[in-house]
Amino acid sequence: MQPKHINHVRAVLVGMALCLSWSAGATETYRWVQHVPGGFEARAISENGVCPAALVDGAAVAMGLRSTPGEQYPITVCALPLPPATQRLQIGDTAMVLPRTSPQRILVIGDTGCRLKGKRVQACNDPVAWPFRAGAAHVAQLKPDLIVHVGDFHYRESPCPEGNSGCAGTPYGDTWAVWKEDFFSPVGKLLATAPWVLVRGNHEECDRGGRGWARTLDPYAWSADSGCLPPAEPYLVDIGSLAIAVVDVSTADEDSANEQQAARYRQQYAKVAGDANKPVWIAQHRPIWALETATPKPAGDNKTLAAAAVDGFAANVAALLSGHHHVLEVLTYERDLPPQLISGHGGDDLSTGVPVKSDGMLINGVPVKRGIAKAGAFGYSLLERANTAENAPWIFSGFDYQGKLLLKCTLRGRDAVCD
Repeated sequence: MQPKHINHVRAVLVGMALCLSWSAGATETYRWVQHVPGGFEARAISENGVCPAALVDGAAVAMGLRSTPGEQYPITVCALPLPPATQRLQIGDTAMVLPRTSPQRILVIGDTGCRLKGKRVQACNDPVAWPFRAGAAHVAQLKPDLIVHVGDFHYRESPCPEGNSGCAGTPYGDTWAVWKEDFFSPVGKLLATAPWVLVRGNHEECDRGGRGWARTLDPYAWSADSGCLPPAEPYLVDIGSLAIAVVDVSTADEDSANEQQAARYRQQYAKVAGDANKPVWIAQHRPIWALETATPKPAGDNKTLAAAAVDGFAANVAALLSGHHHVLEVLTYERDLPPQLISGHGGDDLSTGVPVKSDGMLINGVPVKRGIAKAGAFGYSLLERANTAENAPWIFSGFDYQGKLLLKCTLRGRDAVCD
């Protein structure tokens, strides 16, 4: 028998989910602004084949076609590159929020879809078991300046088992129906609340949800000939006193070092650090030296990425932002390495074997100085300036979807001191 407070939470979330599902279903167009190499652009997905009207600083501008309908994707994706000096943007009847020169509040979410793969079955119809829809509605009220999704949007890969009411009726596979259910419909108002930085996860590889990623969210141009894009080149997002480097490590071999991949990542890490010419956060889906479980031995690190970073990072690399592990986790190291911030607790089934404290543990030869994790809670993270000074430290805070603070860390240089 469920405790009364759990039943109350479930009842509230069910009501919110039904309301949000109806409003999303009544809308044929999804629209957002995202950072891309060299700037930013507006995008829209139309289910009726017509790109919405756009106004840029009051002038009518036609959105271009990014992708046209294809097999399992009866959608038209529209794109509009925007000049850096753009002050106002409207798509259809929606006033869009444009990038700020120096965002002060950055939302970080990851691993948001609902798991359906073989015997691993999440109750996608239960807003407590998969709370991303109601959670996104809560987060939209925070009005962040920038949203970073650290990857893994698409999770419904296999059919729901017959007779399972928890996921009955859900679509599966690399289709628009899945992308709509896993991301675009539940993200709701959050989609247009702030500009996005989008990181490709391993669930957006070509043999999983890669076709939908390529059509809709990938920052580079889409080609109908390829259908799915190979791992992308990194690019920088300038956010004032620092930059975010988006690195595609979606296919990085995890269990053993792939030297060919490691050489490519090593070159990419050096390039983005050099091009930034200022402090830089590397946003990549897979963490390098992190924990997903502690028994029978520490596990969760990535052997290929560790080989790529065996000699460390350039001095201006100040932090690593990742997901992949379905947990909220912060680690610093005895070696001179940037802290690893993991916000992978957005919606998919949660990792449960992560130790609360990992101080002194050895992860693939790298000793942890301080490590803290909060497992078993769905939610999001915020990176916020401590004050308005340009050199003010950043505060990394993790929350559950009811807004309860789970941990709070102050970032100074390559150190993260957590409450």
